[in-house]
Amino acid sequence: MTISAVNSTDTSALTSIATPGADAAGSSDRFLKLLVAQMQNQDPLNPMDNAQVTSQMAQINTVNGIQQLNTTVQGLSTQFMQMQALQGANLVGHDVIVPGNQLDIADGVGQGGFELTSAADAVKVEVLNAGGRVIDTLNLGAQTSGMHSFDWDASKSGTDTNLTFRVTATSGATKLSSTALMRDRVNAVNTGGDTLTLELARSGDVPYATIKAFN
Repeated sequence: MTISAVNSTDTSALTSIATPGADAAGSSDRFLKLLVAQMQNQDPLNPMDNAQVTSQMAQINTVNGIQQLNTTVQGLSTQFMQMQALQGANLVGHDVIVPGNQLDIADGVGQGGFELTSAADAVKVEVLNAGGRVIDTLNLGAQTSGMHSFDWDASKSGTDTNLTFRVTATSGATKLSSTALMRDRVNAVNTGGDTLTLELARSGDVPYATIKAFN
């Protein structure tokens, strides 16, 4: 193998070692050994380019920095999941507010909520029976953006059960985006996988991140 061929082969190998996808274990040591070998065997008439050497050294340092950062982030992620699990365990037996349209009825009062992405000139809430028929309508007027709640006289339901509701918000002739919110009870916490999941009485399993508020 000629000296020029050694230079060419070693340069490509250096690039491979300094690439983030290369084997992390011992990459720095292999890089330095290869760099020294290349410098010792370089062609005096065609020496290595200083800019190229500097670039290779910068790449291996970047790889090492990324590896250390990944290790740190993984440790922080584990600690964050542990903190979330402790918080979730404290929620068992308590109520939370989650996206959903089931009406919560207690002591003759039906309660629900909604979230608006922008202010509305008029908000209408329709209460529906199990068959999807509207049994009552609440006109709540103008509402600001954000989360809101409402109360409904449950005596109007008669013998109907499993009531739901839908929200319509408008600004002039424009229909606005809205999200129905409901109260639910936390029965258990699941820490399996990389996400924390809450087991709710009516909504089933929902990610912790979807919780809008805690009661």
